[in-house]
Amino acid sequence: MKINLSNAVKFESRHNGPTDSEISAMLEKIGASSLEELINQTVPKSIQLDRPLDLPAAKLESEFLKDFKKLASKNKVFKSFIGLGYYDTLVPGVILRNVLENPGWYTAYTPYQAEIAQGRLEALINFQTVVMELTGMELANASLLDEGTAAAEAMNMLFAVKPREKKNATKFFVDEKVFPQTKAVLETRAEPVGIELVFGSIDSLDLTDENLYGVLFQYPDADGEARDYSAIVAAAKENNVTTAFAADLLALTLLTAPGEMGADVVVGSSQRFGVPMGYGGPHAGFFATKEAYKRQIPGRIIGVSQDREGNKAYRMALQTREQHIKREKATSNICTAQVLLAVMASFYAVYHGPKGLKNIALRTHGLAKLTAKALEQLGYEVPSKNYFDTIKVKIESKSLNAIQSLALSAEMNFRYDYDTVFLTFDEAKTLEDITSVVEVFAKAKGVDAPDLAALASEIELDLPEELVRTSEYLTHPVFNEYQSEHEMLRYIKRLENKDLSLVHSMISLGSCTMKLNATAEMIPVTWPEFGQMHPFAPTDQTAGYQELFANLRHWLNEITGFADTSLQPNSGAQGEFAGLMVIRAYHQSRGDHHRNVALIPTSAHGTNPASAVMAGMKVVLVKCDEKGNIDIEDLRAKAEANANELSSLLVTYPSTHGVFEVAIQEICQIIHDNGGQVYMDGANMNAQVGLTSPGRIGADVCHLNLHKTFCIPHGGGGPGMGPICVASHLAPFLPGNPVVKAGGEQAVSSISAAPYGSASILPISYAYIAMMGGDGLKNATKMAILNANYIKERLKDHFPILYTGTQGRAAHEMIVDCRGFKEVGVEVEDIAKRLMDYGYHAPTVSFPVAGTLMIEPTESETKAELDKFCDALLSIRAEIQEIEDGKADKVENVLKNAPHTAMMVLSDDWNLPYSREKAVYPLEYVKGNKFWPSVRRIDSAFGDRNLICSCIPVEDYASEEA
Repeated sequence: MKINLSNAVKFESRHNGPTDSEISAMLEKIGASSLEELINQTVPKSIQLDRPLDLPAAKLESEFLKDFKKLASKNKVFKSFIGLGYYDTLVPGVILRNVLENPGWYTAYTPYQAEIAQGRLEALINFQTVVMELTGMELANASLLDEGTAAAEAMNMLFAVKPREKKNATKFFVDEKVFPQTKAVLETRAEPVGIELVFGSIDSLDLTDENLYGVLFQYPDADGEARDYSAIVAAAKENNVTTAFAADLLALTLLTAPGEMGADVVVGSSQRFGVPMGYGGPHAGFFATKEAYKRQIPGRIIGVSQDREGNKAYRMALQTREQHIKREKATSNICTAQVLLAVMASFYAVYHGPKGLKNIALRTHGLAKLTAKALEQLGYEVPSKNYFDTIKVKIESKSLNAIQSLALSAEMNFRYDYDTVFLTFDEAKTLEDITSVVEVFAKAKGVDAPDLAALASEIELDLPEELVRTSEYLTHPVFNEYQSEHEMLRYIKRLENKDLSLVHSMISLGSCTMKLNATAEMIPVTWPEFGQMHPFAPTDQTAGYQELFANLRHWLNEITGFADTSLQPNSGAQGEFAGLMVIRAYHQSRGDHHRNVALIPTSAHGTNPASAVMAGMKVVLVKCDEKGNIDIEDLRAKAEANANELSSLLVTYPSTHGVFEVAIQEICQIIHDNGGQVYMDGANMNAQVGLTSPGRIGADVCHLNLHKTFCIPHGGGGPGMGPICVASHLAPFLPGNPVVKAGGEQAVSSISAAPYGSASILPISYAYIAMMGGDGLKNATKMAILNANYIKERLKDHFPILYTGTQGRAAHEMIVDCRGFKEVGVEVEDIAKRLMDYGYHAPTVSFPVAGTLMIEPTESETKAELDKFCDALLSIRAEIQEIEDGKADKVENVLKNAPHTAMMVLSDDWNLPYSREKAVYPLEYVKGNKFWPSVRRIDSAFGDRNLICSCIPVEDYASEEA
């Protein structure tokens, strides 16, 4: 036997599940002689690529990590005193290792199946509680994308809820001291929907202006100053003007809560609660408001409900207000939250508790005060008065360059503005760092630095009485019982064990592409060279990131067949909005300001219509035929009828029905012939890579869900990334940033707060492409299509498959029709809940067709796992048959009672007409790897009628822990 000395195990063989023998067996089952024959029966020949992807050769895992470490080392991580909403932080090791680096937390999906997501939901309830109590507001959501987009959501929500007296008001005042990146996002979002932004000094605000409907303050502001806004807020209320605060959670442990000043909305970022800066993200933005706005608040809300036995249980509340249901009537397209980061922030608050958080805040404030005193002693003017963590230092212009040079030599980044230096402090700064800062200013004057030890003994909290917080916060036991690492570790694990994720079994969610998040892809995310970089650091310190961006943009251009890419949008829905804004800018550059009609098929994702409305477009729906394809004649008629106003078509490819529509090129041509642009939703890109491309089918722009096709984890409902790729004529309009040069020469304003969105998770997609190579990516697409068709073949004689292509093949997903089971009282929800007893998360339920399951297995699942999943569904079908045959009761059966908990089956009181074993061990394989749902089926309506969105009351908490 010859010995292989290369030790070259391709990453592709680790990523793709099926082995060669399994591929042969699956092909035989589906009746295809080869993978090539299957692909030719699935993907129209006319759109298939005629050459391989021009990408670098695939790297081994060890080779990639070695090379990528060299790239990372090109980033120079200086001490950051820049601030502006991004701060260095100390991630507790117990959270870093057991949450951020733990696939049990980062591979879970959005908690739509609440019974198997109770751990994450509790962590999010904790997050909402932290936000509500620190801001002093009545209601908070479970996170938004970042502070800038949260502020934009506040502006839009307050526009939507204007009182009758202000129904025609369109003006929104933004204090000039709001962070610049937030102002840029507001500009992007305001103009398309008819909101007039006014920037100026808060002291020049005219609250009697009849056209003014809302105001936004920064608290503390960009200069670091905190002020009492109570009188302004009171005057605003008298004039029917609403008020929003962009606030700092850590500062609110010391400063009077905005809610106590009368705020209507409070937004911000929870980044400094133990989440790395990551060159801009991902971080959990927050949004808090009054309960009166519970039907209008954007994003997800986690609420307390009860299960079938009356036990407390968590779920996503008030889902009827979300964009998937409201579609073009939605005022927000928010789909992705930042769950993983919200979970981290909530655990940070739990671990430190109210005393620990206050101590961190006091120390941060103290370092700022100490520095201010030292600089004043050196003769510098420090005009800052009521500040928390940021001071401004007046500098003679001739000294500014010297200070900047000295600071850079000491590897420190300050913030500079003409004759002013701003210094922002955080929990990661030390007395040694303060010494270094003061020495820079002393050297600039050619004098000795003062004795900091003597000054330190004089530091006290002496803010004005009206700004000092007196109200309590975080009094709930959960924030006061886990300050030892042992107890914190157990709490994290206790919650983790309640959640089903990819570490347990396949999550076959159609349109969501829950594929392997390989460890080698995840490792670089927590390297300090990526995690500890401020998004506004000087560009020459970010050479590693810039190389990553350049390579990734080039690779994504090649994969999509387009000319350029923006990495800024930090969710798929943000990508949709970005693409439409770029199309809008293109039309306007040609003088076609009137082009504002967006054609959208009725099968489109729920965020598509909402994104179009946000971009100032009028939505015209296009029918689908009985096979689920776009009705070409209806499309043609509506395109021609709106030819003068046509902006775009929003199309998903393969279709949301899981089919490669053969007429896609004709569809694109119809739009172009009538003056429009084609926006392709990239949700189903996992069926295209290497086989076809958006450019090949004739689209002009697409977004890519990097958290789907390109392996960024879903993180329990976020983080996500949704970069857009565009044809050459749209490239000049790619989005920019007010602080860092980004985007095209005629860039639209910012889509997200940071110039490159959630930059610190881009290494995941970079690693995936680098280790797969062009051939590997193409093979992954083939495997995804093979796996889907194998499942279809196993299920088709037992469940109706709703749509297939012209040759009877599915793309990468399929829709299983469960509507016929209603005749015996079985709903699709019953099947979804029963799957939990088999150890599986349900496929996508009732989208895009009510009463159906949309199944997408991805390429990463083995035949054995596919077979177990199919066995589970076929077993459930047999259980339905028992009801149809009268062998099982229509009400008291295993489907209606699912899921079954351990407590339920261990109870002495078992009076159901089927056995305990049938309930919890329906197939033999379940016995070896049982996942126990922690609650029974949850009563959704009860939770909406009795809305509770913070930690359950102490008395209930005590009884549950007993």
